[in-house]
Amino acid sequence: MSDTPDPRGVSRTGDLLALGFDFGARRIGVAVASDATGTARPLTSIQARDGRPQWSEIDRIAAEWKPSILVVGLPYNSDGSESEMTRRARRFGNRLGHRLTLPVEFADERFSSQEAEARLRQQRQAGDRRRRVRKENVDEMAAAIILQSWMDRERKQGIDLDDRPV
Repeated sequence: MSDTPDPRGVSRTGDLLALGFDFGARRIGVAVASDATGTARPLTSIQARDGRPQWSEIDRIAAEWKPSILVVGLPYNSDGSESEMTRRARRFGNRLGHRLTLPVEFADERFSSQEAEARLRQQRQAGDRRRRVRKENVDEMAAAIILQSWMDRERKQGIDLDDRPV
């Protein structure tokens, strides 16, 4: 892999790289973030069947991006309590970390899909997006929102992302 930045603006080498996941029963949104840029970007969405992802696709993405850490969103209820989807997302994250032998952080993802849909619609109305907003786009953007929120929270707590144990 070269030291040149990815076309989406995220460097693939030289700094902490994180992959973020928005777990769902039908699709799993994936985003990537670099400590060098300080921003998360939507990457892709992976089809899932009843919450079972296409592991080969996740393996391919991890091999390509070589992340240092994984961040999985936990869909808490609006009152902060856990649901069956929260438990399923946690199981997914634990399996993901074990499979890729990488540390996994969990992040509250409440309302990330609604925020993602609003951002994408706003982009379309502003003319920045030509195609209509599809569910896959919402999942990818939600993963980026989850990952960006996690990065912002870590920085706010004074944690240098480059100094995290991996």
